[in-house]
Amino acid sequence: MNMPDDALGVTRKPVVLVVDDTPENLTLVNELLKDQYKVKLANNGERAIRLSLSDPIPDIILLDVMMPGLDGYEVCRRLKAHDRTVHVPVIFLTAMSKGEDEAMGMALGAVDYITKPINESVLKARIKNHLDLKLMRDFLLDQNHFLLSEVTRRTQQITALQEVTVFVLASLAETRDNETGNHIRRTQHYVRLLAETLRHHPRFAYFLNVGDTIEQLFKSAPLHDIGKVGIPDHILMKPGPLTREEFEIMKTHTTLGRDSIIKAESELGIELPFLKYAKEIAHSHQEKWDGSGYPQGLSGDAIPISARLMALADVYDALVNERVYKPRFAHGEAVRIIMEGKGSHFDPDIADAFQQLEKEFNNIALLYAD
Repeated sequence: MNMPDDALGVTRKPVVLVVDDTPENLTLVNELLKDQYKVKLANNGERAIRLSLSDPIPDIILLDVMMPGLDGYEVCRRLKAHDRTVHVPVIFLTAMSKGEDEAMGMALGAVDYITKPINESVLKARIKNHLDLKLMRDFLLDQNHFLLSEVTRRTQQITALQEVTVFVLASLAETRDNETGNHIRRTQHYVRLLAETLRHHPRFAYFLNVGDTIEQLFKSAPLHDIGKVGIPDHILMKPGPLTREEFEIMKTHTTLGRDSIIKAESELGIELPFLKYAKEIAHSHQEKWDGSGYPQGLSGDAIPISARLMALADVYDALVNERVYKPRFAHGEAVRIIMEGKGSHFDPDIADAFQQLEKEFNNIALLYAD
């Protein structure tokens, strides 16, 4: 029987390591097996372990029990504890014929136990059977590794597709207002920075410190203004203050954004987990802590955490960047305005986290400046 050789793409003779401290036994087994197998010989336990760990690793090991130094049981124990040899079949080949001896060998991980004197046909049959089993097991392990790598690759592709889709949709919305530039990228990083800082906070840990919540928030954040695609240009890009009627229309971008995501899910016939926070953020990022925001007038903890994080990130970015309706504010002035809104516009604890992180916010704003 030949074994596959992954490196060369050809077949080779299986490697059998024979371990015995008696030269006559090594010679006998070598003569019996050398025509069918590549035989390696070791006359003590220490050499057996060295040969087992050197290339090519044996396909099967025939192991005596009674040897000076490391006995066969200890050799087997060490082989089964090593990553490179844990799956190599070990057959004890020994004069120890008591039932408890065989039980000990099998308990240590051996696949078989053959007692001396050696019966040639039995020995060859046992070796062939266990090599056949090893070949099948190795094939299944290779298949499992392939399938795992393929699942990983496909998952990465799907994740990348999600991210690209979100970014393209968000960018499409931002093209309606060409002065916002890198706004979606900056707010992504603001949200993640706040979330990472608050993940162990008593009020937020139950939400932020679970699974990949923060990464999902990061991916979803760009869709916060997707509803802007439904706002007329003369309102969205008006250089001056909006009228009451115009502002009421502008406020609908929150509901338009959420509903567009819901509609997309409905068309697919499935609710996508990675869009859960996108819906919350799109719909509620204009809500205020004191209940004076829109579209629902939510207050306090009734506002989703995802939207509270985005609310602060969105306002900070609007302050430090020029808009069609306003000049940019200096970073220090933006920090002052944000902190004045603590407890009214913003969740107090999120505002406090922002104050701790204000230098990092400024760095993000500079890194992704328009």
